[in-house]
Amino acid sequence: MNPALPPALRPAAFVLAVAGGLGALVLGLVYAGTSGPTGPDATLVDALAWSGDPWWTIATVIDFVGEPVGAIVTMAVFLGLCWYSRRPRTAVTGVVAVLLTVGLTSGLKPVTGRYIHGEFLAYPSGHTGFAAALTFTAALGVLGGVRRGPASVLLVVAVVVAGAAMGWAEVTMGAHYPTDTLGGLGVALAVVPVTALLIDKGATRRTQ
Repeated sequence: MNPALPPALRPAAFVLAVAGGLGALVLGLVYAGTSGPTGPDATLVDALAWSGDPWWTIATVIDFVGEPVGAIVTMAVFLGLCWYSRRPRTAVTGVVAVLLTVGLTSGLKPVTGRYIHGEFLAYPSGHTGFAAALTFTAALGVLGGVRRGPASVLLVVAVVVAGAAMGWAEVTMGAHYPTDTLGGLGVALAVVPVTALLIDKGATRRTQ
C-alpha cells in the first residue's frame, strides 16, 4: 500500500514542518494584537494587491477554492483521484490534515487577535492553510516514486506555489495581510507531515 509519507520525502517534509511551525509561531507573536499593515506588510500590500481585471477575476477564482463550496468541490476531486490511483492513506491524510489546518487557523485567530479593516480577525489565513495542506498531501502521494533529490525540490516548489497563489489572492482581495498568509502556510507545513506519519503508523499497526 502506498504510504502517505514516502520515506524518501521525510527529510524534506519535516524540514518544511519545522520551518513552517516556527515561522507561524514567530509571526503570530510579532503581529498579535495589531490592526494595520506594519513592517514588511506595509510594503508588500502595495506590491501584491494588483487592482483591476484580469487580476481581480483571477484572485476571485483562486479564493473560491478556499470558500466552503469550492473547498467541498476541491476535496471531492482530490478524493476521487485518490480512489482512482488507489491511495487510501493519502486520501485520509488529506481529509485529516485539512480539517486540522483549518481548525487551527480558525482557533488561532482570536488568540492572536490581529484585525484587518478594524473588524475581521486575520492571522493566520485559513484559505492559504487549506490550499497548502491539500497540495502538500497530494504532492507527497504523487512524488513517492521519484528519486529523493528531484522529488524534494518538486515538493517544495508545489507547496510554495500553492501557498503563494492563494496568499496573493487573499491580499489582492483585501482579506489578509501578506504575513497572515505566511502564517497559514506555516500551519499547513507543520500539520501535514505529522498527520501523514501518524496515518502510516496506524495503518501499519492494523495490518500486523
